[in-house]
Amino acid sequence: MKKKEEKVKVKKPKRQYDKGEIFVKIMAGILALLMVAGTGITLVYALMA
Repeated sequence: MKKKEEKVKVKKPKRQYDKGEIFVKIMAGILALLMVAGTGITLVYALMA
């Protein structure tokens, strides 16, 4: 009986996202997108000049 009780305890609860955590991930994505866009624009400008 103890083994069955241990298996029940091992189950992880459904992940709950904190508002701050979601905000940080969105901001990180936006900043990464801006870095890639900036690099691309710089490359285009360097090739045109």
